[in-house]
Amino acid sequence: MTDLKTRSRPTGATAVLGRTGFPHITSATGGELGIVTGPSQQGFNPLDLLYASLSACLTMSARIAASQMGVLDRVTEISAEVTGEKATEGLSRVQTFNILFTIKGDIDDETRNAIARAAEEEICTVSNTIRGNPDFSTTVSV
Repeated sequence: MTDLKTRSRPTGATAVLGRTGFPHITSATGGELGIVTGPSQQGFNPLDLLYASLSACLTMSARIAASQMGVLDRVTEISAEVTGEKATEGLSRVQTFNILFTIKGDIDDETRNAIARAAEEEICTVSNTIRGNPDFSTTVSV
C-alpha cells in the first residue's frame, strides 16, 4: 500500500458540565454537540461517541483502502455499524467492539474482506489508538 498523505487539522474537544444538566461539547473547529444519558433520550451519550468515532474512521479508512487497491470506482457504499460489550469485571470499559462492515458494489468477498481488514488493522487512527494502549497526560486547573 502507498503512504497516506495527511493534512493537518485542529483536533480536540472540550466538554462543559454545570452542577445539573448534561455535558455540552465543542470541537476544536467549532462543532457543537449536546450529550444525553437517559435511556429514552435521542442523541449521543459518551459510549455512542466512542462507537461513532470508530465507525466513521473505519468507513473513511475503508474508502482509502479501496482506493489503494484500485477498486474504489466499483464501490458504491461503505458502512460500519459499531456496538460493544462492556466488561463485567474490573474497570468500567468496553471489553469487545462488534463491527459490521457492509461494502456494496461490484467487488468479490475476498476484496471486501481485504478492504475491511486494511481499514481496521492498518489505516484507521481510532482503531489503532484503541488497540495501542495510549498514554494519558492530565493537567488539573482551577
